Amino acid sequence: MGGIVYLVGAGPGDPELITVKGLSTLRKAEVVIYDRLIDKKILSNVRGDALLIYAGKNIGEAEKQETITSLIIKHAKEGKIVVRLKGGDPYVFGRGEEECERVINEGIPCEVIPGVTSAIAGPTYAGIPITGRQYSPAVSIISATRKGDEVIEPDYIPSKGTLVILMGIHKFTQLRGVLLKVRSANEPVAVIENATLESQRVFICSLNDMDKVISQNNVKSPAVIVVGDVVKMRDKLWKLS
Repeated sequence: MGGIVYLVGAGPGDPELITVKGLSTLRKAEVVIYDRLIDKKILSNVRGDALLIYAGKNIGEAEKQETITSLIIKHAKEGKIVVRLKGGDPYVFGRGEEECERVINEGIPCEVIPGVTSAIAGPTYAGIPITGRQYSPAVSIISATRKGDEVIEPDYIPSKGTLVILMGIHKFTQLRGVLLKVRSANEPVAVIENATLESQRVFICSLNDMDKVISQNNVKSPAVIVVGDVVKMRDKLWKLS
């Protein structure tokens, strides 16, 4: 029997936010190759005889990505049910499309199980809807950096609507400079560290003060940054402050 690969989104951090289909797929896996930010409670659902392989990588480790993809293919060619367990959603800045394409090119079936992205769940857990008729009819989700870890160009920044930024904390000073070329310095910003986890911290400020707030509070990755008027809704919707 030939192997098969499943790219499973594990969700934004809270282990209870993995989907039902994601969990059932994980439970039948013979090999699980998992990311750095996967909660141990999720991994406790893996069958006892499954092979667990840690594949955590830091920003910019392109070589490690190639190693991970090769591991997926190797075990699938051995006839195994392989789950590539990824934080968030595999297709939202997760490089899932690269892994899936390589697997398919090797003649191996590949199925993608979507996951809850921190771009939506993070703001929600902070009491911030990313859209709303009163505040914003549109939302843009961007990665703060491009290939080579260069900060995104201003051309990718929308002038209106909600802006959700992932993977931007390690470049927050440069990111602020880019944002200020397009957005107002007075726009409200939410910085959400460890989104959806018990250790979640939320800081509200203006875009102009974003770098100071991140620096003074020693905000670390992973973190979600939200820019736009929807941030004002936190005062009304946040129940656990």
